[in-house]
Amino acid sequence: MTTPDITLNSGTTIPQLGLGVWQATNDETEHAVRFAIDEAGYRHIDTAAAYGNEEGVGRALAGTSVPREDIFVTTKLWNSDQGYESALKAFDTSLAKLGTDYIDLYLIHWPLQDNDRLLRTWDALEKIAESGRAKAVGVCNFEPHHLQLLVDRGGLLPAVDQVELHPNLPQHAIRSAAAEHGIAVESWSPLGGTSNAGWGPNSKPNTLLTDPVIDRIADRHSKSAAQVLIRWHLQNGLIVIPKSVHDARIAQNIDVFDFELSDLDLSEIDTLDNGNRVGAHPDEMNIGAPS
Repeated sequence: MTTPDITLNSGTTIPQLGLGVWQATNDETEHAVRFAIDEAGYRHIDTAAAYGNEEGVGRALAGTSVPREDIFVTTKLWNSDQGYESALKAFDTSLAKLGTDYIDLYLIHWPLQDNDRLLRTWDALEKIAESGRAKAVGVCNFEPHHLQLLVDRGGLLPAVDQVELHPNLPQHAIRSAAAEHGIAVESWSPLGGTSNAGWGPNSKPNTLLTDPVIDRIADRHSKSAAQVLIRWHLQNGLIVIPKSVHDARIAQNIDVFDFELSDLDLSEIDTLDNGNRVGAHPDEMNIGAPS
């Protein structure tokens, strides 16, 4: 089955399931993206300037037989480049590294604890969107109060808010605020992150992939824990970008359209909401902020 699309408030459609490439080298990224597109059927790739692998994505896009217009590409502006002119320059740099003349979705990677600079950055993204060089623009890790800042500003609203989201951290408040303003929500670390210690000051290692509730549901459907978790995101109307550089897992992660979680499954997964994060809270870490 083809991955379903979600229509964004920009009018752009985004495949609901994509491939994330955080923590992958350029060579790993090139291989993973080529395999995902050519062999596994992905049409949505999520990278970022801060990942250091936009060139790998670009090489994969240049090498695939699938036309560029059939592949949805997201990249992100890092915090050190926030501001009006610096954001415009960083966007040009990302385009060059990706080897493309437009981006499907361009996101602010993290909210600064500096509202004036953040708003100047959003002015730049609005200009980029108006130029057509980004089909849609949005944000990452924005809490409801950050979204409200842009609502109060007037003008263009984000098409997407990409946030840490998984059954331990279902982000009900963000999802409610986003829905109120027609903003789609996209999940990073959708499988709960890695089994290593998280990177935020209060974060915890991921246990979702070995959680007995998820394992029991996976057994019911003869699926993997990862497939159950991905299906949970899809059935909640979320955009989901599981990361892997392993061919078998990349293929398995998109093989989720031949089953559905039942109401019982979903209610059992709801019990896993404990607020645990694998990353930092956006209000508690001003990552990479410009001086």
